[in-house]
Order: sequence, then structure tokens, then C-alpha cells
Amino acid sequence: MANTSLAGRVALVTGASGGIGAASVSALAEAGADIAACDLHFSDLGERALAGARQLGRRVFAETFDITDQRAGERFVDRTAGELGGLDDYVSAAVYSDREPFVTADLAGFRKTIDVSLWGSFYILRAVARVLIDQKRNGGVVIVSSPHADVPFPNCMAYNMAKAAQDAMARTAATELLPHKIRVNILHPGWTDTPGERKFYSETDIARVAPTLPPGRLATTAEMARGVIFLLDPASEYVNGIALTMDGGLSLPWWSKRGEGSL
Repeated sequence: MANTSLAGRVALVTGASGGIGAASVSALAEAGADIAACDLHFSDLGERALAGARQLGRRVFAETFDITDQRAGERFVDRTAGELGGLDDYVSAAVYSDREPFVTADLAGFRKTIDVSLWGSFYILRAVARVLIDQKRNGGVVIVSSPHADVPFPNCMAYNMAKAAQDAMARTAATELLPHKIRVNILHPGWTDTPGERKFYSETDIARVAPTLPPGRLATTAEMARGVIFLLDPASEYVNGIALTMDGGLSLPWWSKRGEGSL
């Protein structure tokens, strides 16, 4: 990511220790942005992304807190604007998911999936929007959602619900923020090689299914981060309120009828 299309901007990333979140931190820093990053805790992956941003000479402000805590999220957004002299962009990458049949699902995990994936995203979006409106300068938002927003995958009801609502949230925000020159877009990643996938699938599962996907492999987090950069780039001014699907062709009708690419 050699261009500096985001030079001088401040980008806030939630879920910054996750696969796509950490990759977004790295891509944003490479594109010239200063970084505000948060997660419940910072994994080695997240720490490496922050260290890389610092090595590039970017300012970095990072905190750990529970994104479902509305007040903590609001404080983090306000502190970001204070520490880094403003705020321009927001990448919502925090996520949690439990997967089991809804009739027997543990409701604590069910609620946590919705609280983190939907409410946490909303709390930060609301706080960021208020700062951007007060600043009276253009801003960009990318909500990292999922094809689960459109496809009712079995044993994923809470996640399907959260992602469908998250997409509706993003499109409504895009509509309401139009007068303020704040763009809101959605990213639908395809099956991406992240640490989180190992919660649900074994290495054997992944090795078996990955070659059946249209590109013959899982996506990389760096590829998904390139989608984030495209959506945030001020040169993408005419891209607003859309869902960018990056699934390598998995959703194409001719492919999906084959019944491959799934576990």
C-alpha cells in the first residue's frame, strides 16, 4: 500500500487485535493515517500492527476496554480526538460470535454476539459521528459486516441477526450523515484466513474446503484491508452507502449452485 491517500488523517479502529482489524491498522498506517486502536485486550497480532504503525512514524493512541460499555466507548472517541488532534475515519471491526442451533443456544453467548457485533459498533459510530459533525470536516466510516447479513446460515442466528441489523444501521447512518459530508460504507469479507476462524473450524476443515473456493484459497486479511482503504479514500467520494462484497466470486449464482465452498 504505497500511496498516501490518507496522509494526515486520524483513523479509529475497533477490534484492532482481530485479523481484519489488525490488518486495517497496518494498511491505514501505510496509507499515511495516524491510528487510534482499541480492543478488549491486545494480542500479539494487534501489538505488531501498532508497532508497525509507530515504525512508520505514525502517531498511535491505543486503549483496552469492553466495546459493549457505551460510556467507555464514548470516552475513547473523545480522548482520541484530544490526543490526536481530531478524527477523520472509523473502521468497525470488533466482532464476537457463538454458533449453535438457536433452539438450544446459550442465551448469554447469543446476547454477547449481538452486544459486541451490533451495539458496540453502534456506540462508537454514534460517538464518532458527533465528533465529525462538530469538527465540520469530511469523514469516512467502514462497517466490517458479513455475508451473514444476507444469507441465513444455519446455527448462526445471533450473528446473522447482528450483521443484518448492522447493515441497516450503516445505510441509515449514511443517509442521515449525507448533509455533513460523512460517508458510511459496508465491507462484506469472504471467507478470510483469520485466527477467529479457528474457533469454529479445524485446520483439516480449512485445508479441505479452501481449495473448493473460486480462487482456490481463503482470502488474506491484507486483501480485506485494501477494501477498507478503498472505501475510506477521499478519492472514493462517489462511493457511499454501499456494501462492498469481497468474496472471490463465492456469491456468484453459477458458483453457489454447485454447493461447494461451505462446511
